[in-house]
Amino acid sequence: MDNHDKLALPVGTTLDRFIMRKQEDFPYATGELSQLLRDIALAAKIVNREINRSGLIDIAGAYGNRNVQGEDQQKLDVIANIRFIRALRNGGEVCTIISEEDEDMIQTGNVQGKYVVAIDPLDGSSNIDVNVSIGTIFSIYRRVSPTGSEGTAQDCLQTGTHQAAAGYVIYGSSTMLVYTTGNGVNGFTYEPSLGEFFLSHPNIQTPTTGKVYSVNEGLSEYFSEGMKNYVSYCKEEGYSARYIGSLVADFHRNLLKGGIYMYPGTSKVPNGKLRLMYECNPLAFIVEQAGGKSSDGRRRTLELEPTETHVRCPVFIGSTEMVDKAEEFLAAEVLQGEVK
Repeated sequence: MDNHDKLALPVGTTLDRFIMRKQEDFPYATGELSQLLRDIALAAKIVNREINRSGLIDIAGAYGNRNVQGEDQQKLDVIANIRFIRALRNGGEVCTIISEEDEDMIQTGNVQGKYVVAIDPLDGSSNIDVNVSIGTIFSIYRRVSPTGSEGTAQDCLQTGTHQAAAGYVIYGSSTMLVYTTGNGVNGFTYEPSLGEFFLSHPNIQTPTTGKVYSVNEGLSEYFSEGMKNYVSYCKEEGYSARYIGSLVADFHRNLLKGGIYMYPGTSKVPNGKLRLMYECNPLAFIVEQAGGKSSDGRRRTLELEPTETHVRCPVFIGSTEMVDKAEEFLAAEVLQGEVK
């Protein structure tokens, strides 16, 4: 390759161009969903900027309030929530938003909006102060109520099988946006000098098995016997324990390299910690589109019926064979209990 050819190398496919080319993949391709994904990408760029300069302008650390989950809010939690809600409200495609940071549904005022968004604006934000990767997780549903009025609980409490799109943004050594509309999974890396996301990971396929298990073993005293036995099995098999404590970071690594992420129910918290609507469902949609699996240990995550917007559920997500094996151990525990 001569110098002229090197200078003429293409930069790559931008997110906007990719969305336009793939618009025919959307079941109801009228342009609104394409614009909605662009709105989310724009907010992600703004949040990425705030994260990168957080140590310089005193926006790291605790905010002083607690969110609806009873968790201490970080300043960047509040900033990210504001940015994403503003982008979704201004875009006009969304009638209602569910956010981890708000107890009630957020009505955008866009009564003609055809979509509902469930979002965790900044997952793992307590890790900001120590430069650990964090993320945004989002889920998009088509509203089921008639347009012309505010969104309803029925719009927001749909099962994960009804998602129109889902994705996450990981803010780390590089910033990536990964999403699916039900036609495979694609990843885009942010190029800050150009201010654009470029296709870097086309058609992501997760390995069918792996050698990594991710779980907070500090809770092992409260695990069920089946869960304890599965963790012991992982150790006996020589698997590596990798747990960052930032859901998006752990999930992203296992998606690309193979592995299982687990946040089970415990004797202290039977339903686990993670929220179905804006953490488990979107990641389950992504992992299934990439050839993986997600369940609560017994049932497919995407088929779980939500009872309220912040409902929690256990999750076992990642490479199919590893999730299957975890379910075997949990099922054996149930059978032993029935025998006793």
